[in-house]
Amino acid sequence: MKGRLLEGKVCLVTGTNRGIGKAIAERFAEEGGIVYANARKSDSLDEWAKELSDKNKTKVIPIYFDVTDANGCKEAILKIKSESSHLDVLVNNAGMVTYELLPMINFDNFRSMFEINVVATIRLMQLASRLMTRQKSGSIINMSSIVGVQGVKGQLAYSATKGAVISLTKSAAKELAEHNIRVNAVAPGMVGTERFIDVFEHSFKEKLGQVGMGRLATPKEIANTCLFLASDLSEYLTGEIIGVDGSSSF
Repeated sequence: MKGRLLEGKVCLVTGTNRGIGKAIAERFAEEGGIVYANARKSDSLDEWAKELSDKNKTKVIPIYFDVTDANGCKEAILKIKSESSHLDVLVNNAGMVTYELLPMINFDNFRSMFEINVVATIRLMQLASRLMTRQKSGSIINMSSIVGVQGVKGQLAYSATKGAVISLTKSAAKELAEHNIRVNAVAPGMVGTERFIDVFEHSFKEKLGQVGMGRLATPKEIANTCLFLASDLSEYLTGEIIGVDGSSSF
């Protein structure tokens, strides 16, 4: 289909089994992207990927690996190189979140979260950028959070990881600009995903009053921002942290 924003672009999106990642994969496919959709559980995306491919007349290809597994990450990038010869877009969306006050932080959980949110993001950037450097183009999109920008009571450990994502995004953008590779981050506020709705009802409902627009974001609204960053509409934009938070102040 002519005129689609990602027509023919090869995209890898991690953590697509639900929520924001799923919405990103769906939005990319709508705009003609060839989407390698990641999840950990084998076969979990097969039916959905086929439906999405047929509906949008493109390819949505499930790719199963754990982002904390170095060999799995390497094999995934090699698979993309072998099958598609290039990689235009990487979205580091897979993540872990905790809700703990400072005295209650579980450091085993924190280390696991750091591995997923930070180490895995750096590793996949490293691997993807090798391909992108050869082709002299690419867009890397990392998922941060408003709490990484502003901080928030009760999520010190999580905000530390998302603050790290902001720093690594800015540094990678400076390193990779000479290769025409753009690196940006999206920092959502509260998003009405399946996972967050239950937490929101029990722990965060009172914070809705601190959102200027008075509602949660939808996963599609986050996906639309990622679409902009993945497309040529943002071809001179790098090193930016784009807040998608409806004017929130926590």
